[in-house]
Amino acid sequence: MSETAAFSYAFATLQQLAEDVLKHASNKGATACEADVSEGFGQSVTVRCDEVETIEFNRDKGIGITVYVGQRKGYASTSDFSAQALRETVEAALAIARFTAEDDCAGLADAALMAKEIPDLDLYHPWALSVEEAIETARRCEQAAFDASPQVSNSEGASISTQQAHFVSANSHGFMGGYPTSRHYISCSVIAGEQDAMQRDDWYTTNRNAARLDAPEQVGRIAAERAVARLGGSKVKTGEFPVVFEAPLAGGLLGSLVHAASGGALYRKASFLLDQLGKPVMPSFVNIVERPHLPGGLGSSAFDNDGVATRDRDVVRGGILQGYFLSAYTARKLGMQTTANAGGSHNLIIEPGEHDLAGLLARMGRGVLVTELLGHGINYVTGDYSRGAAGFWVENGQIVHPVEEITIAGNLRNMLAGIVAVGNDVQIRGTKQTGSIMIDRMTIAGE
Repeated sequence: MSETAAFSYAFATLQQLAEDVLKHASNKGATACEADVSEGFGQSVTVRCDEVETIEFNRDKGIGITVYVGQRKGYASTSDFSAQALRETVEAALAIARFTAEDDCAGLADAALMAKEIPDLDLYHPWALSVEEAIETARRCEQAAFDASPQVSNSEGASISTQQAHFVSANSHGFMGGYPTSRHYISCSVIAGEQDAMQRDDWYTTNRNAARLDAPEQVGRIAAERAVARLGGSKVKTGEFPVVFEAPLAGGLLGSLVHAASGGALYRKASFLLDQLGKPVMPSFVNIVERPHLPGGLGSSAFDNDGVATRDRDVVRGGILQGYFLSAYTARKLGMQTTANAGGSHNLIIEPGEHDLAGLLARMGRGVLVTELLGHGINYVTGDYSRGAAGFWVENGQIVHPVEEITIAGNLRNMLAGIVAVGNDVQIRGTKQTGSIMIDRMTIAGE
């Protein structure tokens, strides 16, 4: 296990704190207990118009304690690691549990499902970046945006962020696991045009390893090109048209699938995917897999928030929904087995197709390329979907002009079933990996 002097607490100290909490909870009458101990720190720098706008440092620590008294559950947390504070936090959680109604689905996940081995998933790459170096990197990023076009008239800033953390999760089944992680980020947001004809856009790159970030000059240049491309936007006529969601937005469609297929939505009967397990929800060419153990993955994890060992699995195979996203609790509510998704999905990947973005637009012929979404108009009970959008109008497979102030509407059930193609222009920025996605038709509300 890698150690760094930058952490205030050794990994072994976090383990000891977790052990102390579990022991005290047991001594005070808890029938089961979970403890999550973490510490993190980082810095962020923002430069705007070549001037340093913000320099931020963060350092956090905390311990969350969940206790069970039979089928009653209590939770409390503290950022004070002193022995007295930990004892008081355990006792606060126990007091809450004793006044909580019994829940026959409450409790730890089955002991047999706990992670036994913790593989090294290559998640920790410290970035020894001084404040001066961060400022210089941000300036290079922003200057590249100004250099890319004389139409770039202003900046909302370029930012550099580096974060490191380590944690330990433990429970009274004897499970204890944890590891250090890192995540780094370069972003730029600029404004193109003058007065009433201004448009903004941005770009960013993120990775656990700073050596794998895009060059700051590339980030600034792409942000500028995107902002300039949006100048001269107009509405389009209202009607039904095919839509391509650009790769950075297409992950949101996967996010909607995860939400609708999550145990919390399902057991509350608040999902349009209720009772769809084993049924086709997408076209037969669509395959979606979960790969929790990808080295360096932004969604990689050896175990979920319940301590259950994660594993590779198919979520959609041949368009058919193969599995939900369940924690131990939501699985019990549904009479099913946990899928090790307490805390969310782990590297959800939709199998890319043969075309890049240009190829998808050529296949679409006429329709809208969506590059920005506004608002949160999604009803997961019915699947109704309506959001403000901006992007580009496409004719004969070519971008003709930017569009703005439109609304795209449809139903998620129909949208997922109406996927025509998935691009190979994958942008890896989070736990969901996908290229651009083309939908056969949506209602576009414009003029």
